Amino acid sequence: MKMVIRWFPDGDTVTLEQIRQIPGVTGVATFLADIPAGEVWTDDQIKAVKDRVNEAGLEMEVIESINVHEDIKKGLPSKDMYIENYITTMRNLARAGVKCVCYNFMPVMDWFRSDLYLPLEDGSFAMSYSHDAAKKLTLDKMLDSMMEGSNDFSLPGWEPERFAAMAKDIEFYQNVSQDEYFNNIKYFLDAIMPVAEECGIDFGVHPDDPPFPLFNLPKVVNCRDSIRRYLDLNRSKRNGLTLCTGSLGANKDNDVAAIAGEFAKEGRIPFVHLRNIKHTSDTDFHESAHLSSCGDLDMYAIVKALMDNGFDGYIRPDHGRKIWGEVSRPGYGLYDRALGAAYINGLWEAVSKQ
Repeated sequence: MKMVIRWFPDGDTVTLEQIRQIPGVTGVATFLADIPAGEVWTDDQIKAVKDRVNEAGLEMEVIESINVHEDIKKGLPSKDMYIENYITTMRNLARAGVKCVCYNFMPVMDWFRSDLYLPLEDGSFAMSYSHDAAKKLTLDKMLDSMMEGSNDFSLPGWEPERFAAMAKDIEFYQNVSQDEYFNNIKYFLDAIMPVAEECGIDFGVHPDDPPFPLFNLPKVVNCRDSIRRYLDLNRSKRNGLTLCTGSLGANKDNDVAAIAGEFAKEGRIPFVHLRNIKHTSDTDFHESAHLSSCGDLDMYAIVKALMDNGFDGYIRPDHGRKIWGEVSRPGYGLYDRALGAAYINGLWEAVSKQ
């Protein structure tokens, strides 16, 4: 197992020097944020980021993520051009020593929270999800807000200038069935998996976050059965799952430890995002400190299921709370994620010594 921390090359409040001081952390999961989806990441651009990481004494073996262009997800004729660009980027990353790519195939939006700074009883702040708030967000309300030029419609953490394009994309998907969407996924996987085999890069699809319907968009990976369906689209061992315990754990029906064990045993989990959540109803939750006692997930059981079934990939502590007055992007401050890394390393050592 290798412990990594997500790091944003541009505009991150957390420095590589700080990450290097977290015990047990060997590298970062990073990406090239300034390159639009669908464009090629050049060798020089990749090298520039890798050099910064290596100079700080860290590895850059994990990329999170190479965004999949929306035309690929929609299955439009232009998809082949964007897939070729994606493949070129894959080969360039492989030359730079990248071994794992986390990505998602969620249409339009890859995450949603109703509150980015919910105050908790201990004085910390955490991202939270309210299903009632989510149900009030409709395509009609988004379109009406765009037409009127008002600011009545908002999504926490999303820039208002993106809503017009998002509204058009969401409208497109109202006429796309789940089966049609999975056909588009298969087309993409069948194109890139031979290259992943050639380059030695493991791909881990990130689950839907949260796993509940929003804007009537197709759901991709949100439970054991949908994970199985996704991985069966292409049987390459390079076609894997990024096990995100918080995303899957948001649905109380998901046995996250069992999911971890099943797919780790098949060698289909190259990357794990470990975090805990606390439910306030069957659908509502807020993110919590990583300890099992702070949320609803048994972190020990999840770690044990991974180790018992041969997991030997990358792990990172996922979203942290805002604690100790830190100013950072929501979920990605230094302090709580460093605490999470220490806790996860302790669990890993305890399980391994048993």
